Amino acid sequence: GLKAVIITDFVQFTLAMIGSMWGMFYILGLPEIGGLSSLITHGNVADKLALIPDLSDPNVWVPVLLVPLAVQWWASYYPGAEPGGGGYIAQRMFSAKDESNAVGATFLFNVAHYALRPWPWILIALASLIVFPELSDIQKAFPNLPADKLGHDVAYPAMLTLLPSGLLGLVAASLIAAFMSTMSTQLNLGASYLVNDFYHRFIKPDASEKQLVTAGRLFTVVSIILGGGLGLVLTSAGQAFTLLLMIGAGTGMIYILRWFWWRINAYTEIVAMVSSIIIAGYFNFGESTLEGWQKIVIGAVLTTIVWIVATYLTPPDDDETLRNFVKKVNPGGPGWTKYSDGVSAEPWPVPKGILSMIFGCVAVYGFLLGVGQLIYGEIGFGVLILGLGVFASFGLFKTWN
Repeated sequence: GLKAVIITDFVQFTLAMIGSMWGMFYILGLPEIGGLSSLITHGNVADKLALIPDLSDPNVWVPVLLVPLAVQWWASYYPGAEPGGGGYIAQRMFSAKDESNAVGATFLFNVAHYALRPWPWILIALASLIVFPELSDIQKAFPNLPADKLGHDVAYPAMLTLLPSGLLGLVAASLIAAFMSTMSTQLNLGASYLVNDFYHRFIKPDASEKQLVTAGRLFTVVSIILGGGLGLVLTSAGQAFTLLLMIGAGTGMIYILRWFWWRINAYTEIVAMVSSIIIAGYFNFGESTLEGWQKIVIGAVLTTIVWIVATYLTPPDDDETLRNFVKKVNPGGPGWTKYSDGVSAEPWPVPKGILSMIFGCVAVYGFLLGVGQLIYGEIGFGVLILGLGVFASFGLFKTWN
């Protein structure tokens, strides 16, 4: 159940942070590293600390800066960070006792997940540039590592082999905890979709609660088997991440537009998801020489074209359903004028929501980059960015309340 997953997540997040922080402090204290100050001034690391990537090299700034800011944030569905909201985060928000707790918990999650948790991993990764400057150094240290598994993402586990036995066990447990936390959430959400939206709706509408629970357990086992099989095909964490972004590429805009345009329907989402899976499968497992960011952009464009065509070719939801939706949700805006006349007297909440979103993004990035600048020794700039994050947080809560 969701309650068990949430309690487990809390314990596992705490364990993961303790393990990663402890491992980070130990590695920074190694003679090869010489502490934090020596790390950030080392020749292999110093040129990797820039806040903005090298704009003279398109191979660096296009995938790292341009694509995320121009395309990825609105085009790609990513679990937990769905554009326009999605079931992954909504499941957690609906479990809160009221709206205030739901919004506050979501903001806390974003700060903890994006601003705090990455830094132990980042510092260990930077330390790996000193211990293993090149991939060939990792290959020499681990000669039995298969060639198709050798990649930059191997540097982190390679660094963990420098830990003493007891601490290595704790850090390994923290990584397993982080993995299990993600998997339990994914499996719980996936099973709920398959049971409520597929099995209970189309297969057995009169199913008892006991039968639904049994079906949920079976779907969970099937999901584990399918996920494990896919894991055997993938060669790196980077490939898995790119595949995940590609599967969601082009579907993100649907989750935004459904709040602004009455024409979006269930066929839109189904066609988008099926087409994005086919396109992602072709680009990742077919004969493609494109870079990862190129696959994401092309996949987003192709998927968007497909679902727009499908939206116009399929019938819209009936008027009664749309009016009930407007009455309950009050989406507002010009895209809902046809169904919103006289339905709701409440003001349109989206402009305030967009302003809150901007404040929230500035706050999270302020905390993330501010902590980073303090770690790098840029005290003045770090305090300035942290102050901006605090100011944005204040603006967020004032706007929302």
